[in-house]
Amino acid sequence: MTLVLFSAPDSVWDEYRDVLPRAIARAGVEARIIRDDALTDPTEVDYIVYAPSSRLKDFTPFTRLKAVLNLWAGVEAIAPNPTLKAPLARMVDYGLTEGMVEWCVGHTLRHHLGMDQDIRRNDAEWHPHVPPLARWRNITVLGLGALGEAVARALVDLNFRVTGWSRRQKDIGGICCLSGDDGLREALSSAEILILLLPLTDNTRDLMDRNRLALLPKGACVINPGRGPLIVDEDLIDALDSGQIAHATLDVFRTEPLPPEHPFWAHDGVTVTPHIASDTRPQSAADVVAENLRRGETGEPFLHLVDRSAGY
Repeated sequence: MTLVLFSAPDSVWDEYRDVLPRAIARAGVEARIIRDDALTDPTEVDYIVYAPSSRLKDFTPFTRLKAVLNLWAGVEAIAPNPTLKAPLARMVDYGLTEGMVEWCVGHTLRHHLGMDQDIRRNDAEWHPHVPPLARWRNITVLGLGALGEAVARALVDLNFRVTGWSRRQKDIGGICCLSGDDGLREALSSAEILILLLPLTDNTRDLMDRNRLALLPKGACVINPGRGPLIVDEDLIDALDSGQIAHATLDVFRTEPLPPEHPFWAHDGVTVTPHIASDTRPQSAADVVAENLRRGETGEPFLHLVDRSAGY
């Protein structure tokens, strides 16, 4: 019998209590799931289903561990852990992908069409304006992983002119794919709307500082559903105040929940959403976990393994 430790807060377990056992059974795996408070012998654990908000930080006692299966797409809270020697898989599933696509496309269209100036008008005056067609709007997506590529493809399908940038060179039909420092400058210089979908690593932290924000066309919009520390908060506020950036729609922040005193809340040029762009949905995520358990037990390669040296 395969022993699976579900290491996450009670609120997370409540969401998976029913759907995860059913998904594991459908995958044909005979497994027993235990919680942290029921763990008596770490050496008997085969797999850990893990939320980075878990109290578990030392993996050394888990000498039989075959893999850690992360419930979130982001792994920056666990990937650098020196005590973790087993393979680490991040969460990639259709729920995360479709949720991110819908959120990003929605806010891209909002900025592209200038919806805010129509919705917020309360002066009883007629203010007609005609936005450009999507084919005349330049969108840049930083990060072409599973989520970034899906968002970029959806925008291409709407006829936007899409440029994508990634650390490694990609080749995706319909998308101008760039990489490297020169490619980043080129990608930013055309970005009327910039979407940040990069993982958080030592190389991407504070990426969008005042110098890179200055590379954007004047009046650009920034959309960040990726990671809060990709942007230097103070530099973004300065760019908004100067008019270099017209608006920033932010779903992720350095501190979450975003503190009430943070200037983002009161700034007219900032839209704050409470980390809702894409969340792990138990119904779809449980199937991914179950499939990786099946693969581990049959000797097949795990899905969505993390490159620990790259941090994602």
